[in-house]
Amino acid sequence: MRDPARILVVDDVADNVEILRMRLTSLGYEVVVAEDGEQALAKVRAALPDLVLLDIMMPRVDGLEVVRRLKADKSLPFIPVILVTAKASPKDVAAGLDAGGDDYLTKPVDHGALVARVRAMLRIKTLHDEVQALNKGLEAKVREQVEELGRVGRLRRFLAPQLAQAIVSAGDEKILENHRREVVALFCDLRGFTGFSETAEPEDIMAVLKEYHGAVGPLIRKHEGTLDRFTGDGMLVFFNDPLPCEDAPERAARLAIEMRDAVAGLVGSWTKRGHKLGLGIGMAQGYATLGRIGFEDRFDYTAIGAVINLAARLCGEAGDGEVLMSGRLAAAVEAMAEVEDLGERLLKGMARPAAVAKLRALRLA
Repeated sequence: MRDPARILVVDDVADNVEILRMRLTSLGYEVVVAEDGEQALAKVRAALPDLVLLDIMMPRVDGLEVVRRLKADKSLPFIPVILVTAKASPKDVAAGLDAGGDDYLTKPVDHGALVARVRAMLRIKTLHDEVQALNKGLEAKVREQVEELGRVGRLRRFLAPQLAQAIVSAGDEKILENHRREVVALFCDLRGFTGFSETAEPEDIMAVLKEYHGAVGPLIRKHEGTLDRFTGDGMLVFFNDPLPCEDAPERAARLAIEMRDAVAGLVGSWTKRGHKLGLGIGMAQGYATLGRIGFEDRFDYTAIGAVINLAARLCGEAGDGEVLMSGRLAAAVEAMAEVEDLGERLLKGMARPAAVAKLRALRLA
């Protein structure tokens, strides 16, 4: 509410208007006046007063009709109305309050009553405005939270929840635009899955995939890897993007060992059901181009580059329970892992031999 408060005095008798104007002005209020109901409606919309003192008995449009129209106009803010009437019977007062009036004064207007009722209505106006401002702030906060939940939901399609939340908290998705960065890529898929899927019932295939994904998915989240995509039994995970982490090689190594062990725990059950399956993993370290692809309703975050191809080829070369890695990655994790150098190998689809190593286990801390 403004200071000083603005009060609209409405009466078709000029002497009444002048008396109220003088009294209110002496109390420090800003006063505007209207001579009839039509003028009052126009003045309210133009001046947006903080309080209206409204005579009931007026020609053309009386005070009761004026207050009804004001209270029905949703475009107006809350403006308390004190009805000023020469009729003070309970029936008349009830009719005024029922029409939308907030209080009333009887003529001739007593100065003490005028001061008390004006101050009371202005206090109500102030409290109402404060509540409205609080509500608007809460509404804005709710909208922001809903938008944030939507953004988190979209980001969680391919990011660990911690990373998705961090990006949303930063308020900037530019990090998801195309860029180049060094990453550690991890490819894994099930050994024997192609033959299994050619002969098994669809329900059995879906059951195996559900168990497989249920075992390795939480591990990806645990180590805060970025899940690129599922391709049936295969998946690509990479580290150090979109948010950087200094220990990307170590995280990838830990994830690989835990994924291998988790799937090993499922193999017994699969074997009893006649499914000959295992897990192979390939990892490499190098530079890739990363970014968001797709369209508004469905997008993915992906990595492209030689390092991704190398990890995929190493995965294809790995036997059941093996974790193969590039020579560069092996050098990065040798302090915390047991690594066997396998020398150079010519991998399928690659023009030159690549240095390959096998990750056997993590060293005890």
